[in-house]
Amino acid sequence: MVPPPGGAVHPRWFPLKGGTVGEGERKAAILSTVEHPSLSLRPIGHVRAASRVKFYSPNQPDATANETNLIELLPGQGFELALSDLDGFNRIWVVSWFDRNRNWRPRVLPPRGPAKRRGVFATRSPHRPNPIGLTSVPLLGIEGRFLTVGPLDLIDGTPILDIKPYLRTVDCHPTSSLGWLEEVEAADQAPPTFQVVVSDVAQRQLDWLATRWGIDFTERAFRLLRRDPTPHRTRRILQIDPNLYRIACGAWRMYFRVEGDAVVVERIDKGYADETLTTPGYEKIIDRDAQIAFAVWNAE
Repeated sequence: MVPPPGGAVHPRWFPLKGGTVGEGERKAAILSTVEHPSLSLRPIGHVRAASRVKFYSPNQPDATANETNLIELLPGQGFELALSDLDGFNRIWVVSWFDRNRNWRPRVLPPRGPAKRRGVFATRSPHRPNPIGLTSVPLLGIEGRFLTVGPLDLIDGTPILDIKPYLRTVDCHPTSSLGWLEEVEAADQAPPTFQVVVSDVAQRQLDWLATRWGIDFTERAFRLLRRDPTPHRTRRILQIDPNLYRIACGAWRMYFRVEGDAVVVERIDKGYADETLTTPGYEKIIDRDAQIAFAVWNAE
């Protein structure tokens, strides 16, 4: 091991008593200086947003989106006082907990760019050893223990761990490198490679969902397909047959084929089997009633 440069020496680099020791003993001594305290975290509030499933939530907040969300802090904790003076900032950091994730992965498949795994610490993936999220978001207003904020990349119910003011003097580094994302960002600036064509059957199904139930997942689905319709685990695109693919859109499925530079959407289907939708105990499935009604209507 080589001590860090710059002259500053951490206690772990001091020679061990007793002269020369083996590498195993040195590693044990170093590890013994590292404490592993038990950490206790508790939410201070939760997100109240329109996005109820991950599919509807962007990978990063869309600065151009005209949307507002709410952060509701817990009552009876004095958080109203904790928010004093925050209204002078127009942007904040929101520290969250990805409570839907149960496991972490050393290497993950980011949703953007080619299907290549990256080290989790080089990504914003929620599949982390400690599933902590960090989001910079516009602060639009404060009333009591409620914060009105702009576009978020979090879904409804996400626990909030902390809130901090965004400081442009220390938090903004516009010339810093984007690492492996440099090429991805450049590709995103180019025009989409594919065009989306919707069949009559699929259009009829989409119109029914939008008119009867107010369900419309096409904006995000089409944006993904225009960029790259190839199979991708994180983008939830699966190949069914030689030229039939399926993209999962929250509680719904969109089936399509690729013809040259055209992505032809063939049909729409629900994401859950009839037996699951009608089984007691599954009432909280997203769009459950709409899926049951869709199955009846689609069979007519």
